[in-house]
Amino acid sequence: MIDINRAMKSRRLMRSLTGLDKKKFNNLLKDFTRVYKKQKMRVRVNRQRADGGGRKHTLMQTKELLFFILFYMKVYPTFDLAGFIFNVDKSQTNRWVHKLLPILEEALRQKVLLPKRKIKDADEFISHFPGVKDLFIDVTERPVQRKKRDKHQKREYSGKKKRHTRQSTVAVDENKNILYVYKVRPGKQHDKKIFEKSDLPYVIPKGVTLWVDLGYQGIKNHTSLDVMMPHKKPKGKKLTDEQKAENRIISSLRMVVENSIGGVKRYGSVANIYRNKIADTDNKIFDIACGLWNLHISEAA
Repeated sequence: MIDINRAMKSRRLMRSLTGLDKKKFNNLLKDFTRVYKKQKMRVRVNRQRADGGGRKHTLMQTKELLFFILFYMKVYPTFDLAGFIFNVDKSQTNRWVHKLLPILEEALRQKVLLPKRKIKDADEFISHFPGVKDLFIDVTERPVQRKKRDKHQKREYSGKKKRHTRQSTVAVDENKNILYVYKVRPGKQHDKKIFEKSDLPYVIPKGVTLWVDLGYQGIKNHTSLDVMMPHKKPKGKKLTDEQKAENRIISSLRMVVENSIGGVKRYGSVANIYRNKIADTDNKIFDIACGLWNLHISEAA
């Protein structure tokens, strides 16, 4: 089993195994412990044994439980490998993961670090994100296992990545905080169509500039939003020097969303081939990875 105390003594080791250093880990541990204890009191009220009875748990402390679920998020081992490392059966690691993911998600929600999934209108946008004047939008794709059925294969095949993927649309502010995430969509869908199905076209207030790439070509024709987009090279022609200079400026400013996506993909559960079978786990994992990135940003500020 991993020596957690040894890992806690090394900043490099903690970041490699959990994505957080000791300070951020302990900060998150307080909320995680509170949520865990509250949920534990809610379940098994009519238990037959006294609390503490029965076979002793391998992970006894909430510190160990938090370490395990962060280790899963960061390294994304198979259940067999996680069971070998933590000296339990793979079925136990499966149960741990699906029990602890909602607890970690709720702990991040209580720290107001999770991105929003739904926004009703412009007033709610302003109340959630006061002072935001620039919103940077982009899509990130993650590979998935190839489905057996043809219609599922076609739905998840990304022509851009030349493989089967699922994609998530994220909205980031100028400080690299991930403010909004739209539900995971199949890789075949176009960036612009996913954006149009989300809440964003209808809730972004006036005075907020939307920064996008050429994957959102045509968005200006369908919305009244203030959009900043690079110039597209006309067919058979060249961009002028002024247009090239503007493109460089827009690309440099849009790097905040690329950096945020890169920060989220420090976690193998988001970057590696998706393997989980339970419905909506991909959305949960992505939300948690975004929340952990927002924790990193808030602590670094």
